[in-house]
Amino acid sequence: LLKQAGALPEQIERACHQLDLSGQPDLAGPADDMARAITESPPTLARDGGFVATGWDPALDEVRALREDSRKIIAEMQARYASETGISALKVKFNNVLGYFVDVPARHGDTLMAPPWSETFIHRQTLAGNVRFSTSELAELAGRISRAEEETKARELAIFEDLSARVSAASRALSASAEAIACLDVAAATGAWALEADAVRPRIDVDPVFEADALRHPVVEAALKKDGQGFTANALTLDAGGEDAPRLLLVTGPNMAGKSTYLRQAALAVILAQAGLFVPARSIRVGLADRVFSRVGASDDLARGRSTFMVEMVETAAILTQATGRSFVILDEVGRGTSTWDGLAIAWAAVEHLHSTNGCRALFATHYHELTGLADDLSGAANASLRAREWKNDLVFLHEVQPGPADRSYGVQVAKLAGLPKKAVSRAAQILKRLETDPSSAETLPLFASAPLTVEEDVEDSGGHSGAGDRVVTLLDTVDPDSLTPREALDLVYRLKDEAQSDD
Repeated sequence: LLKQAGALPEQIERACHQLDLSGQPDLAGPADDMARAITESPPTLARDGGFVATGWDPALDEVRALREDSRKIIAEMQARYASETGISALKVKFNNVLGYFVDVPARHGDTLMAPPWSETFIHRQTLAGNVRFSTSELAELAGRISRAEEETKARELAIFEDLSARVSAASRALSASAEAIACLDVAAATGAWALEADAVRPRIDVDPVFEADALRHPVVEAALKKDGQGFTANALTLDAGGEDAPRLLLVTGPNMAGKSTYLRQAALAVILAQAGLFVPARSIRVGLADRVFSRVGASDDLARGRSTFMVEMVETAAILTQATGRSFVILDEVGRGTSTWDGLAIAWAAVEHLHSTNGCRALFATHYHELTGLADDLSGAANASLRAREWKNDLVFLHEVQPGPADRSYGVQVAKLAGLPKKAVSRAAQILKRLETDPSSAETLPLFASAPLTVEEDVEDSGGHSGAGDRVVTLLDTVDPDSLTPREALDLVYRLKDEAQSDD
């Protein structure tokens, strides 16, 4: 119906035309012959034979008939031998060693080896339960069958060579048809995926822009769907000209909040759009990019003497030296693996270079909050952050992107979620509090020795209930869990609850 209405896209229309054999006699002939010449279920190998359909080649049909007649003759011969000898268990069989032979149970062997049957049946082999014979009549018939088999296979191979030559002669038209099928396959597959993933057709623009509403990462979204979870879509607008939107976006927020996903889905959207595919978003407009650069994740190349940090620097160097104003760049956590100030300096310089020298659309994720101030100094830079909230001492990731820098890194809370020991998390929180109050105290912090907690810090860590905590610990030290009866265990729970409430 679409074809009749003339509504097919140009590539699909061209593919359909290529697959229409009515105007391609050089391809229609071989296609029709192949359909009539080959059986519906041919063998894997041509040498096995049996792939040419009956009626295609009269000479082959004649040889096959001879072979089939020979088999009928063998069946008739077996019935005649069984009737004449009175041995109903007599069979005519075949194997690759003896060829065709007469097989009888061992108890009838002496009968066929004694006159008058010994003149007709020639003894060939004696087994534990069977005796095998041959006859001149059977040997002659075996020769006829063998010649028929050879002629059949030779004729089929000759037909195969002829069909192969015709296919080779039409190789150019066949290649074009294969390309047309591939085009339709890609179009159908991506169309079906677009419906499944709620993806849209992107608008491709000459200007180096990127405007996406409710953009999503298809792979992450599919993984979340399997677990019964939803994906939080976010908008993104970039403009390499720095007129309608920033050309460089500084993305901050806690680990696990979704910064890397936000970066990756943007780069993936550019690739999908320029490949002519649908993009999972509510709407999207993408300016043509000459290249997409990505520096995400941590890896090393120790075989070549490159540490994780060295690999990161090599990749960052390639981006800063090769990216143009039409490139699309995502950088995640540049500057890790060295001292804080060295890393901050490298990340700072990279941001400035991307903004002012490369002039490309870029997303730069970082934990260096000092970099967020660059948005005030660089005309084409802006801040964005992933939202997270603390709820009852737990960190909740909202996965929503909002304008402006993140208020905190929440690193200690993420460490807690990762399963660090409570003592280590508490100590980290105390050190963080001290550093936020007095940054110069970093010079006096013990790096390789465990610093004892002050009385105030110990009380604060226990939530102000150090007395009750000591009594609970003392009580538990007197308990042998293995010897408690159910009643004693229940009493112990009540005593622990009373001790905890006594300090309130």
